[in-house]
Amino acid sequence: MSPIEVPADSPFGLDNLPYGVFSTPGAPARVGVRLADTVVDLTALPLGDDAAEAFGQPTLNAFLARGPRRWADIRARLRDLLAAGDIPPGATHPVADVTMHLPVQVGDFADFYASEHHAANVGRIFRPDSPPLPPNWKHLPVAYHGRAGTVVVSGTDIVRPRGQRRPRGERAPGHGPTLRLDFEAELAFVVGAGSPLGEPVGVDEFDARVFGAVLLNDWSARDLQDWESRPLGPFQGKSFATSVSAWVVPMAALRAARVPLPPQDPPPLPYLRGRAPDWRPWGLDVDLAVTWNGEVVARPNARDLYWSPDQLLAQLTANGAATRPGDLFASGTLSGPDRHQRACLLELTWNGTEPVTVNGERRLFLEDGDELAISATAVGEAGGRVGFGTVAGRVRPARP
Repeated sequence: MSPIEVPADSPFGLDNLPYGVFSTPGAPARVGVRLADTVVDLTALPLGDDAAEAFGQPTLNAFLARGPRRWADIRARLRDLLAAGDIPPGATHPVADVTMHLPVQVGDFADFYASEHHAANVGRIFRPDSPPLPPNWKHLPVAYHGRAGTVVVSGTDIVRPRGQRRPRGERAPGHGPTLRLDFEAELAFVVGAGSPLGEPVGVDEFDARVFGAVLLNDWSARDLQDWESRPLGPFQGKSFATSVSAWVVPMAALRAARVPLPPQDPPPLPYLRGRAPDWRPWGLDVDLAVTWNGEVVARPNARDLYWSPDQLLAQLTANGAATRPGDLFASGTLSGPDRHQRACLLELTWNGTEPVTVNGERRLFLEDGDELAISATAVGEAGGRVGFGTVAGRVRPARP
């Protein structure tokens, strides 16, 4: 077979090769990689004795458990095979002809609060007479533990949640559909090689433990969240759905996108620092676009985080919490310093006081029938762009 044709501007070239789980009519779900607009079935390629077992699964978890050496071996072999066009007949499928599935079985999901711009804006909105950041914020990456069972793949409809809320001006709460449905544009990291209970994972172990990254939309019911988060954190305001993109971009494909973050002040405690004397926190130069009913309303970038991805992993496990292949931990809302970089409607509308114009309409929060999509690209090793694809969902009415 001749090599798959890859347009020069494709974000899915040989320097990307993201993994996903797909199915075709009459055949079970299995693992593939994407090259341009083609899905390559990994169960059909000569990738070693364990390939059929690892890739003939409805999730990536078995492959993730193999660890970083096997990840690197498979990536190198794939690049050679695909560059040479050494692909058996029947091993390729147009992206448009396959059904994509949730790429991993998520055991645990934690969501951080790692953007200073987002955290400060939230503080200004809800605590205008107090310092924007809580006193612990620059000492540790703050997070909440989410609901793994409601993580869904891009394209899944989002049913408007019901819950308890107290409308403005009311003394007593009521129960009903959220009136303030929001999105949050984030990156999430997929744990590959897990870690045992009781053993913290250090900052320097990130590359050996984390396989790749996906886009994530942390759907949020702001009125439910506001009423229930006193004094504990999000629960029903978040747990009804979290969407992720179908393609997992390997961290190996994002090496060129790593950028240093500004110095952290005060310096973090030793467990949140690398062992090398010249260690610095790093971010990822990933450009995101948030599209609401076809119109771009925000363009955040992941390089604007305060806390580094390796610090998030260290904080996740600092108390000895175990991790497993397929676990997710997310960055939190990726807001930047400018208004067009605000990555949720809470900030874009300043909690419903500053409408956003979408297709000529003045809007505050998401309504039934709305479609929200987040896409992203980063710089690749060869100088082109590495794509994440899209995480999208359409809002459906609340059920009786």
